[in-house]
Amino acid sequence: MNQTPIHSSAIRSTRGQGKRYDSILDTVGNTPVIRVNNLAPEHVSLYVKAEYFNPAASIKDRLALNIIEAAERNGSLHPGQTVVEATSGNTGIGLAMVCAAKGYPLVVVMSESFSIERRKLIRFLGAKVILTPRSEKAVGMYNKAAELAQAKGWFLASQFETNANADIHENTTAQEIMADFTGERLDYWITGYGTGGTVSGVARVLRQKRPDTRIVLSEPDNAALLSSGIAQQRTVDHKPSSSHPAWQPHLIQGWTPDFIPYVLQEAVDNQFYDELIPVSSQEGMQWSQQLARKEGIITGISGGSTFAVAMQVAEQATPGSVLLCMLADTGERYLSSPLFATIDTDMDQQEKDISYSTPGYHMP
Repeated sequence: MNQTPIHSSAIRSTRGQGKRYDSILDTVGNTPVIRVNNLAPEHVSLYVKAEYFNPAASIKDRLALNIIEAAERNGSLHPGQTVVEATSGNTGIGLAMVCAAKGYPLVVVMSESFSIERRKLIRFLGAKVILTPRSEKAVGMYNKAAELAQAKGWFLASQFETNANADIHENTTAQEIMADFTGERLDYWITGYGTGGTVSGVARVLRQKRPDTRIVLSEPDNAALLSSGIAQQRTVDHKPSSSHPAWQPHLIQGWTPDFIPYVLQEAVDNQFYDELIPVSSQEGMQWSQQLARKEGIITGISGGSTFAVAMQVAEQATPGSVLLCMLADTGERYLSSPLFATIDTDMDQQEKDISYSTPGYHMP
């Protein structure tokens, strides 16, 4: 791995973008591709696409915006109508941002197993959060959201089924990747899946315009739904009729609900990925911490898990290979999760020793 410090002889300066934005929603997308300098094997070039540069700090801002605007265009969402959705958190945060900017009431249904930061951010943005029992898993919160929509005439966002999900990744995420690698190699693109919108949408473009790029998909090793080969049972309107039998609880929030989403089914049916590599929650947390400590890149457990797979692929890739890894969100919404369990709030002994090494004020 590269360990040479990055030095710059010039003073950094900025000049602005030469534009002003009419709304926070106009800042969604155009997230940066960043080189990994210290962790990447020396024989490859490894990059990450940092989706936490979106305004509500996750890749889900893209689909949240497109779900609402697609519904506005086709007339299925009316002015002042309440929006409701089941989510592990990031889509809910994105929807809360969009609904706040556009003036729609929002009710988010979440399993109680997801991080407290997610609940607070959604409520901070003015939305309501309904919690469902951990034992009911993702299907439980999904069914509750559908029940509320049916009973109250609310607009159900349907992130797991709607065409607006993969479409926005085809029209934005994929186009950004194409532009950022114009005239350059891109040998591997690595991602995980939650709804499946990212892989389905981006793969539409890569398969057509960059067919030599190998698409690597990942899922939790103890919730390997796709690897199991067991088909998802669905209702006539593509909703899951039950939990998938291969699912077990895992710590990679935002990844792999207890069913195979219909949006993801497009990637399965069209063979939109070349490799499917499982990863453990523990590996994901370890690599999230390494990205922070060695690269200054702050990402969540899903980002760490995707990066763990990217490192596996990078180690085995031929010299000169170029890899791009998706980082779905920021690590800051995992403060109450196991990702930060080893991070103390009080001074450790080394920190106390530093404090005591000079005569000035220090904590007792």
